[in-house]
Amino acid sequence: HFDRLKEDHQKAKDIQETLQQLEAVSVVEPVETNIVIFKLSSNSSQDSFLNNLKSHNVLVSDMGGGKLRMVTHLDYTDAMHTNLLEILSKA
Repeated sequence: HFDRLKEDHQKAKDIQETLQQLEAVSVVEPVETNIVIFKLSSNSSQDSFLNNLKSHNVLVSDMGGGKLRMVTHLDYTDAMHTNLLEILSKA
């Protein structure tokens, strides 16, 4: 599925762009692959943010030190991507 990686990388960049527009997010690390790493702003509750996403079946990995991680992959469909961007834009 090497050819498909290009799509996953673009989807990660789309997520990066959406996260950068959120007041709750303080920084999004540059996206170079299919991994998006970001931090929430100091006035945002990580638990609330993660629980809100979880209520929409979106799981985000807590890397510790305030870093959160999202990863696109082969099983992450276009429909899921559209849905995620909509959920994030309302977060």
